Amino acid sequence: MWATIQTQILAGLEGLKVGDMDFFQKILYLIAEYGPSYMRGAGSTLVIALVSTIIGCLIGLGVGIIQTIPLSKKDSILKKVIVYLCRAVMAVYVEVFRGTPMMVQAMFIYFGIPVVFGLFLPLWPTAFLVVSINTGAYMAETVRGGILSIDPGQTEGAKAIGMNHVQTMMNIILPQTLRNIMPQIGNNLIINIKDTCVLSVISVSELFLAHTKVAGAMYTFFESATITMVIYLTMTLVLSRLLRWMEKKMDGNDSYDLATTDTLAHTTGLYSYPGKGSNFDERHTEQSQDSNLLEDEMPKKSKKGREN
Repeated sequence: MWATIQTQILAGLEGLKVGDMDFFQKILYLIAEYGPSYMRGAGSTLVIALVSTIIGCLIGLGVGIIQTIPLSKKDSILKKVIVYLCRAVMAVYVEVFRGTPMMVQAMFIYFGIPVVFGLFLPLWPTAFLVVSINTGAYMAETVRGGILSIDPGQTEGAKAIGMNHVQTMMNIILPQTLRNIMPQIGNNLIINIKDTCVLSVISVSELFLAHTKVAGAMYTFFESATITMVIYLTMTLVLSRLLRWMEKKMDGNDSYDLATTDTLAHTTGLYSYPGKGSNFDERHTEQSQDSNLLEDEMPKKSKKGREN
C-alpha cells in the first residue's frame, strides 16, 4: 500500500530537483521518501511515553503513599525511624529528578553510570528508565496532594467501622485519589510524548531523531520540522480525547438510585419522605405529645394574661 502511495507522489514530482521544489512539494517528497522513518520514530515515541508513564505513575503512587503514612505517639521507635528514613530518601529522589533536566539525566545515566559504577545499560532500557523515574518524581507530589485532598472525615469513618490504614487506603482513599489525579496523569503523558525528543542525545530512535536525520540528509530543516510537528500534534490530540473519554467513564452516571438492600426499607428507587401520620413517620411520639400539651396550655396562659 505504501509503495503505491509513494509511487503516485513521486510521479507527480518527476523531473523536479529538491532545490527547485516549493514548500508543499518538499513536504510531499519527504513524506514519500522518508514516511516509514517518521512513522517508526513516532511509534517509538508513543511506546516510550505510554510505558514510562505507567511505570512512573506506579513509582509516584508508592512514593506518595509512603509520604502520607500517619504516625502517632503510640507507634514504636523502629516504625518511626523506618518511616522517617524512607521519607528522607523519597524527598531526595523527588527533588533531584524534578530539579534537573531530563536531557542531563539521560546523559548521566547512559554515559556516566558505566564510568562511575562500571555498569552498562542498553539503550532502550535507559530510555524507559530515564522517562519513568522523571515521571515518578512529578507523580509523587501529585499523588501526595491527591491523598491529602480527600476529606479526613472519610478516614475517620473508615477507622470507626474497624478498617486499618491499608484497608482505608485501598478501599476508600486511593479510588477517589485516582479519579482526582487523572487529569494530571494525562498531562504527564502528553509531556512525555514531547519530552522523549531529549533522548536523541543518547541516539534513541524516536521521532525527533528521525527528523534530524532527514533534515541533515536533505537540508530541508523547516519542511521536516513541519512534518514532525504535525505528527506530535496528532498524537497529543488523539490521546487527549481518549483521556477525556476515560475521565467521563470514571465519573459514572449523573443520577443515582437509593440503595435499598435493607429489609426495613419501605421503597425502592428514589427516596420520598413518609407522609405525616403514616406508619413510617419518623417523628418521635414523645415529641408529638409534648407539642400537644404545649398547645393546650397556650390558651390558659393567654386567659390569665388578659385577666391580669
